Amino acid sequence: MASSMPAPSRSRPRVIAHHAVSLDGATTGFSPDLGTFYGLITTWQEDVTLVGADTILAQEEALVSGTPGPGPDPDGPLLAVVDSRGRVSAWEALRSAGHWRDAIRLEADRPGERVDLRRTLERFAEQGVETVRVDSGGVLTGALLEQGLIDEVSLLVHPVTVGAKSATRWYGASTATLVFTLDQVEAVADGVVWLRYRRSG
Repeated sequence: MASSMPAPSRSRPRVIAHHAVSLDGATTGFSPDLGTFYGLITTWQEDVTLVGADTILAQEEALVSGTPGPGPDPDGPLLAVVDSRGRVSAWEALRSAGHWRDAIRLEADRPGERVDLRRTLERFAEQGVETVRVDSGGVLTGALLEQGLIDEVSLLVHPVTVGAKSATRWYGASTATLVFTLDQVEAVADGVVWLRYRRSG
């Protein structure tokens, strides 16, 4: 079951949130099938990988202490980290990881404010960016959903439940309801199902 995805709007790139989740909607607290998860990202040929600072900080120690990467991938996407407070420090390790052509910090226009995600996407569009894939947790995904900035939600649903209240789930301040249309269902691994939803309207 599949249909064509919507074209990007004129003012901003198309934005895809690609997440591994448990049956009860958690994005943490279980071991996702990373091989399958990252094996699917070539689907979108993203120009930019958009990540929250917390996601990078969770792996920063391993990046710095591990074997140095092969260096920037000139054909890879740009890594853009939402990091208003300047908490991320492993920039050289990120650039050398071999996944991205470069890594940049996204900061707010004024101290103490949050990054203007809509304006950031508009600036990307001005630079010729067509596709952005979100590789992050609940805070960034929730903020993008809250502002109506996500065009596709891709879920790799794992056959486990987490249950713990501490497990991360998407969230935002808005109570607005966004409607998505199921576009694809595919069994991609043992018990793991890939669901793709596109934004209606």
